[in-house]
Amino acid sequence: METQNQGNTQPLSTKDWLITLIITAIPIIGFIMLFVWAFSGGTNVNKANWAKAALLLMAILIALSFLFSLIFGAGIFALLNGGGNSY
Repeated sequence: METQNQGNTQPLSTKDWLITLIITAIPIIGFIMLFVWAFSGGTNVNKANWAKAALLLMAILIALSFLFSLIFGAGIFALLNGGGNSY
């Protein structure tokens, strides 16, 4: 059973997408707006799905960045503490 009204399933125009992308380019406001668009009930279905995908991608990239920072940080720490000496 679908609870969305017909107006929320219409394709967004190029102007709407352009405004959406400009808003998301603003550092803190864009991040907050992604949550608003992803989880509010009155948002267009297409924009809500896009916002959820963008948030998921951000979460994956943050997790990978943290993982790589730990790996390379540990390597650099070991190198600076004499772990790379072979004599």
